[in-house]
Amino acid sequence: MRTAGQILRKAARGVIHVSPQTSVFDALARMAEENIGAVAVLEGGELIGIFSERDYARKIVLQGRSSGSTSVSEVMARNVITIAAGASLTDCMEAMTIHKIRHLPVFEAATLLGVLSIGEVVRHVVEEQRQMIEQLESYIRG
Repeated sequence: MRTAGQILRKAARGVIHVSPQTSVFDALARMAEENIGAVAVLEGGELIGIFSERDYARKIVLQGRSSGSTSVSEVMARNVITIAAGASLTDCMEAMTIHKIRHLPVFEAATLLGVLSIGEVVRHVVEEQRQMIEQLESYIRG
């Protein structure tokens, strides 16, 4: 089974991030450009939060705030759940389910490798299961 770190290294996307001072509008534009649902918020190279489409919907739209004049630091999730690069995809799914999150920052030692989405994790788990079924069917056929 692949690990969180292996998935991120294979994607070779790097860490897509914004600063805490970035406007919500600019963060959303960056997310749209990268086709992602959340972005890491870094200050001095350190992860201090995650800003997601869900944060936008709940903390900007529903509260009638302006995305152009609100900074990411005002609405980002601060208590970020993270996982080690060596964690299995099952570990990632468990963490995401337990904490009810859709984006999981992955660290190797003190280095942020990137952020996994629940969609990426599920896609890779399904792919691994499909490969396992094919191997078992091949074994049975002999």
